[in-house]
Amino acid sequence: MSNEFNKEERVAFEQLLEGFDDAQVMARNVRVYNTDQQAMERSGDVIWRPMPYVARSFDGLDQTANFFDKTQLSVPATIGFVKSSPWKMTARELRDALQEGRLGDAAKLKLASDINIAVLNVATLQGSLFVKIVTAAAGFADVALCEAIMNEQGVAMGDRYLGLSTRDYNGMAANLAGRGTVQGKVLTAYEQASIGRIASFEAFKLDYTNRKTVAAGGAGLTITTLAAGGNVYVPAATRVGTTGERGNLDNRFQRVLVSSTVAVVAGDAFTIATVEAAHHITKQGTGQLKTFRVISVDDATHMTITPALITGQGGTEAELQYQNCIVGTPAANSAIVFLNTATGPMNAFWHKDSIEILPGRLAFPTDAGMAVMRGTTDQGIELCMTKQADIKTGEILYRLDTLFGAVNLNPEMNGIVMFSQP
Repeated sequence: MSNEFNKEERVAFEQLLEGFDDAQVMARNVRVYNTDQQAMERSGDVIWRPMPYVARSFDGLDQTANFFDKTQLSVPATIGFVKSSPWKMTARELRDALQEGRLGDAAKLKLASDINIAVLNVATLQGSLFVKIVTAAAGFADVALCEAIMNEQGVAMGDRYLGLSTRDYNGMAANLAGRGTVQGKVLTAYEQASIGRIASFEAFKLDYTNRKTVAAGGAGLTITTLAAGGNVYVPAATRVGTTGERGNLDNRFQRVLVSSTVAVVAGDAFTIATVEAAHHITKQGTGQLKTFRVISVDDATHMTITPALITGQGGTEAELQYQNCIVGTPAANSAIVFLNTATGPMNAFWHKDSIEILPGRLAFPTDAGMAVMRGTTDQGIELCMTKQADIKTGEILYRLDTLFGAVNLNPEMNGIVMFSQP
């Protein structure tokens, strides 16, 4: 076969895969869902993933009046990222095997970074849980607030992760290093700036994080929380289009009417006056205002937010089943208060099952004049390395490719913590 890989290249590719695994900081701490690649191609690389049911219970032996239909919610997951790192070398340059290895390492690190960034983006830009800290990162008390907001809303215990920017992480390590009464961890924090597991989270230091600018929306921005105001959301499994066809409905997001969207941008976090977060199972109020994120600004008075305002005011079974907040005092002009009051890094925290990676497969032909080599990382992500020589120029073209998707299955099980927010 023309352009077949030699043994040295095969060994180098195996080492490249090992290094790729090592570089997966965020991707290794989310769930991986494998799909049938032929079926995905035929469905436009979209598959609908079911969300967990939330059940209700009633008192008494006679349940005659309590048999209701259940609404199953689902989320569209898309294999939509195609990342490639190509390079070329001449026959003379290939005499330096070390140089070839360095180029492969650079390609590997860039693709690993691309996957990490995709996971980081769905967590920091769509996660609805928002923890605002007015001071710089200081330690346990900060992370404990992330634990509290998850516990209060019924997010499952265990498998919780926290990714902090380097400065915020080191700020926590500095606090820990000064605690002489805590043995073991103090020395690790002092010598390696490592905090490890803290307040039920596995904490990781990130060398890059997304930054969020200060919210510029007007202080007088309001939204109606009246039952008849048009913003009360009713979950549904499907919706019927204008032509009568029925399709699945994504219930993670809701388009709401507000007084104005001037200066509001995607990613802004906010609360609504008297709208209290509810525990997803018990439906009891938490005593804390529900936090929301802006997904998009649609026009002068409409924006898409997450999560949806499922207040239960309509009294339907679907609303009561998936209720996530309680309106204390419904009003036509409930005040919106933005939480990101200073520009800074968005530190993500998440439950492992709330974010998913969908590995894909690129079908490069092996009989079309190029050599093809495949490998799968520990996370199930396939890398495809191809090589082709040009007899006219003496150049050899290489490329390293990966196909994958990243989806936020439940934005109410992940979010961000921001420090130094006055």
